[in-house]
Amino acid sequence: MTVIRCISPVDSKVYAEREALGFDPAKALIASARRAQKAWAKRPLEERVELVMKGVARLNEMAEEVVPEITWQMGRPVRYGGEFRGVNERSNYVASIAADSLTPFVVEESAAFERRIEREPHGVVFVIAPWNYPYMTAINTVAPALMAGNTVVIKHASQTLLVGERMVRAFVEAGVPDDVFVNVFLDHDTTSALIADNNFNFINFTGSVAGGRAIERAAAGTFNGLGLELGGKDPGYVMEDANLDAAVDTLMDGAFFNSGQCCCGIERVYVHESLFDRFVEKSVAFASVYKLGNPLEKETTLGPMANKRFAATVRAQVSDALARGAKGLVDQSLFPADDGGAYLAPQILVNVDHSMTVMREESFGPVVGIMKVANDAEALELMNDSPYGLTASLWTQDPERAARIGRNIETGTIFMNRADYLDPALCWTGCKETGKGGSLSILGFQNLTRPKSYHLKKAL
Repeated sequence: MTVIRCISPVDSKVYAEREALGFDPAKALIASARRAQKAWAKRPLEERVELVMKGVARLNEMAEEVVPEITWQMGRPVRYGGEFRGVNERSNYVASIAADSLTPFVVEESAAFERRIEREPHGVVFVIAPWNYPYMTAINTVAPALMAGNTVVIKHASQTLLVGERMVRAFVEAGVPDDVFVNVFLDHDTTSALIADNNFNFINFTGSVAGGRAIERAAAGTFNGLGLELGGKDPGYVMEDANLDAAVDTLMDGAFFNSGQCCCGIERVYVHESLFDRFVEKSVAFASVYKLGNPLEKETTLGPMANKRFAATVRAQVSDALARGAKGLVDQSLFPADDGGAYLAPQILVNVDHSMTVMREESFGPVVGIMKVANDAEALELMNDSPYGLTASLWTQDPERAARIGRNIETGTIFMNRADYLDPALCWTGCKETGKGGSLSILGFQNLTRPKSYHLKKAL
């Protein structure tokens, strides 16, 4: 028997554990979802949408249970509440566009022919969700997949072991059949074996690059669709005409919120030389007022990282940078709660360059490097000098300039005067080692369905 455990970063103790399903019991559970899919897809679209939205509403009603559970599982301070704002915004938006997104594209409707393209659900969609925003990242696929007529099997990371259980409970209590939305507890080997055995029709995975490669290997030869959101090293570029205070507040919040554990968090910043000194000074002041501590206490603004080993990765990157000549500017004595384990003080590094791992490899923690640049060309070269491409944040008063630079950045989303945000009306996507596919927007519905063409000749 394999037991999956969540070790809480709050106190380093086992917070929750569940027995992992073996291959055969899991396969049987997935088969029940497959049997249920045809009947679910035959329900009117408006009924499916209504049930999904009732599930989201029921999840909101579970806030008193959900919020402290997230904190215990992955360390986000309770003062920030759950992920309900993002969950609601995303599910509300996909509900509003479901009918248009799934409407057949009519090529011809005449006395002689009917020619159209319809969208059909894939069948069983497998959602492998991460721990950093376990509800929001899951809803990106769960809501449109169910609305489109798929059934969904969800598996969460061990660090947020209880989230899938809570989501399914909410949706089932709201009226979604219990074989239409199913939670599973699986170890990595069984997960790979189930994918390789062709039990799913579409797999959406959010996690590490190594995890994405494992999913691709497992799915090889099944010809099933994959959506992969993997690593990131998102840059910010502050131009000479930027609103300095707004840039500092947004980029530093993007670097440190959730202890830096954000898919599109800011991990490196390039600042025009004319603003560099003031930007750095204000950024250090911003980071120095965080209160690192027990995330169950309301005054805490920075909780522990989700796991000691994640914090160890960040510490190693910072140490490497300092050994190579970087300078840390945030006074670490301001953060006595830093225990050398999961509780990690924020840090801002200058005198950094791209020979340092902290500027090239994903940190996913409360550290950011800031470099001085002379012009757009230098900033563009540095922003593209990365194996990842999820978002880039540009700070200027000139939209044309931002668009011009943005067209040359190898990334999935370009922000101007904003960062660390997911717009549900736009496709959430990446390039290079950040992965492939896309969620939300009309394209998200297209990725969760397949085209089916009708060529009907009426006249003989």
